[in-house]
Amino acid sequence: MRVLRALLLLLAAASASAAPEGPSLARIRGTGVIVAGYRPSSPPFSYLDARLKPIGYTVTLCERVIAALKADLGLPGLETKWVAVSSATRMPMVANGMLDLECGITTNNAERARSQGFSLTIFVAQTRLLSRSTEPMRSLDDLRGKPVVSTIGTTSIQYLHEINERQGLELHILAGLDDPESFRTLQTGRALAYMMDDVLLRSLQMQQPNPDDYLISAEPLTVEPYGIGLNREDAAFKLKVDAVLRNLYRSGEIREIYRQWFESPTPPRGVNLQMPMSAAFKKIIEKPTDSADPARYR
Repeated sequence: MRVLRALLLLLAAASASAAPEGPSLARIRGTGVIVAGYRPSSPPFSYLDARLKPIGYTVTLCERVIAALKADLGLPGLETKWVAVSSATRMPMVANGMLDLECGITTNNAERARSQGFSLTIFVAQTRLLSRSTEPMRSLDDLRGKPVVSTIGTTSIQYLHEINERQGLELHILAGLDDPESFRTLQTGRALAYMMDDVLLRSLQMQQPNPDDYLISAEPLTVEPYGIGLNREDAAFKLKVDAVLRNLYRSGEIREIYRQWFESPTPPRGVNLQMPMSAAFKKIIEKPTDSADPARYR
């Protein structure tokens, strides 16, 4: 029986090694380069440090994936090429094969899953409103007929347009090219609120000299499960990425990585978001999923 089991293991290994690798792994092996997208200014997930090096929570997870690929593919010299992306360019670059990994802040939903793949969920955010404390906007109803801003190419601005039409709110919807520009639109009074994922609003708020000058609404508007962007047609590559994440979850190492970026001072300015891990993400750690259904995260 031991001999039979050994033979079966050998056959399984041979079968796995003979299986087609898919476009991402074949390209990585052929070029000796893995291409990863990052966001230049989306702390704590993906941004540049003082030396203009990509860092952040999602970047850290991608670096763990890349390290595992080096070992798994027998490519210790595998080079990582980091490419800056924006909310508008990230998904097309994944869909057309320009990126192997998109290491930013991208919500996995059914519409997006038709054009690109996603790893296991790596974070669960909720959208809310950020406003000035002197003129608080606690709900979309408070914004009837008033200007509100969000960032182009995001689920938040799409939601604003949909609910504005559905509920006849007569919102004046403004679009920032990135999150810092959207925040400046609020800061300068051109908008009375900025709708975005709560963790990103918290990051922008805590970077200000007087964080209490801004208020994040209590009532969540939508649920946003984040995943690492992948080639939709490359199941073999997704299996390898998910295996690394699943191991981080199983070992508990994800909790330390989380503390590093959400509950500790982060470079280069020492901003601490003071955001304990949510109950929704704790559930993901216990039972990993790549579901695009928001109801799975409530």
